[in-house]
Amino acid sequence: MKYATIGTSWITEKFISAANTVPDMNLTAIYSRDEKKAHDFAAKHGAKLFFTDLTQMAQSTQFEAVYIASPNVCHYEQSKLLLSHGKNVICEKPATTTKKQMEELIAIAEKNNLIYCEAIMTIHADGFNIIRKKLQDLGKIRSAHFDFYQLSSKYQAYTEGKKPNIFNPDMHTGCLMDIGVYNLYLAAALFGRPTKIISDAVKLPNDCDAAGSAILKYENLSVTLNYSKVGQTYSYSEIIGDKGTLMFSSVSQLTGVYFKHKEISETLVPEEVSRDEIMSGEIRFFLNMCTTRDFNNTEYLFSKNTALTVREICDTIRKDNGFCF
Repeated sequence: MKYATIGTSWITEKFISAANTVPDMNLTAIYSRDEKKAHDFAAKHGAKLFFTDLTQMAQSTQFEAVYIASPNVCHYEQSKLLLSHGKNVICEKPATTTKKQMEELIAIAEKNNLIYCEAIMTIHADGFNIIRKKLQDLGKIRSAHFDFYQLSSKYQAYTEGKKPNIFNPDMHTGCLMDIGVYNLYLAAALFGRPTKIISDAVKLPNDCDAAGSAILKYENLSVTLNYSKVGQTYSYSEIIGDKGTLMFSSVSQLTGVYFKHKEISETLVPEEVSRDEIMSGEIRFFLNMCTTRDFNNTEYLFSKNTALTVREICDTIRKDNGFCF
């Protein structure tokens, strides 16, 4: 499948690297508003085409799919434009800001026999299927905590008075939308839609959320989510049952996964797994869906419904904590 990319950041580099490990994924075109960046990025990765006009790119017949990795605030409009021109779209998380936007784009895609999905490695990584299967060995699960604290490389720039996108609420970014979404994805994918949400947000002077927490209440189960872009943790997240505990070191990549119970200790996923291997799961899913266009596929329905649940939880947290978007 011939595909194009929007964006020239490190995450696009990672996507291309992972896509190179998936048979039939062929990078054809690059888009950037900056002509030199577009030209140099295309040359570096062997893409024969580059664009600086998004509408012109959408109208091209040289490729059938697009990976979007632009600033969050651009995702919805760019996705809608590409879908309206017959392109399949895989959009970097968060694919949309709101549930309403996600519902609209999925509807447009399905109506036109196209695929629209979120590039979220969590639920397509091998670690996720291992964790989901192992839940049956935990007995009665009554609590879990998913922790993702990652000190942003852009935080120093913010403290120096600069305005990096990731700490700019005008870009629909911040901790919840950047890394908190991984916590939400794991909870929604494993346990579904919560019955109650209690949340808090720690904001910077510019109203951007720097850290946050949420408690998702289910029947006889409480899931606590903690996330921060202004500090680092070195502890494990856990799913705790009365017959065992699952521990994992990475909420986003689901690596370093262990099963523990009394004297039993079992390694399920090693600490180190290549980024290409982890990201290739979402790419294989996207490629398969673009090939089959089977909207009743179990994996597709699971992915779609989980994305909508995550959007709904995000909407609630932003509303409850007075986000400006």
